[in-house]
Amino acid sequence: MIKLLAILIAAVISYLLGSLCFAIIFVRIIKGQDIRTMGSKNAGLTNVLRCCGSSCAVLTLVGDLCKGVLAVSLSRTIASALNAGLQYDNNTRYIGYIAAFFAILGHVFPLYFNFRGGKGVLVGVASFIFIDWKMFVILLIIFAAVLIFSNYVSLASITASACCPVITFLTSWLGDGCTLGRSALYMLLSVPMAAMVIWMHRSNINRLLNGTERKFRKSKTSGSSGKK
Repeated sequence: MIKLLAILIAAVISYLLGSLCFAIIFVRIIKGQDIRTMGSKNAGLTNVLRCCGSSCAVLTLVGDLCKGVLAVSLSRTIASALNAGLQYDNNTRYIGYIAAFFAILGHVFPLYFNFRGGKGVLVGVASFIFIDWKMFVILLIIFAAVLIFSNYVSLASITASACCPVITFLTSWLGDGCTLGRSALYMLLSVPMAAMVIWMHRSNINRLLNGTERKFRKSKTSGSSGKK
């Protein structure tokens, strides 16, 4: 019963934190506009950078990273305070994955902004800082590598998300010495997170396939259409 209570509280707090869409908040404060009516109409970092400049983008980046970290951190604290047996160590990371999922859910469907938010990439990646810092580093490297070689933010986000369950399993089993079954459980817990992020990029996937996706940096010799 205590474990269920801890999970419920963590889910609610993480969802409410995730619902703080800083792309929407900072663009409204600084520009007096709704980012969801600008550019690609996505409440995400890339659209903020393109439409509103680096100041808004940096604030959005910091805000979204912090809420992912805070969601996992508070959930760990709550589980520990309730003595729920779910707090963080190499063998009991369940609460972190639960918190991360609901933080992403809040970011994608924010309670405070008519359930229209971003795509959850930053929040999901940031959550791994407290769940498993090795995961954070590996996913960041994958994201950066794909972005550098492809020049597509969407493709980098989708690739890192798709790799997340496999990397979760390998870092738990080989890196931390968790049992095969426990590592598989962590992998399964990461699947909904990855699936949600990929699903939110379905329009980007269509544009990638038909060659109309917009690149992060435009070529000097040719323009490109499509949105991120």
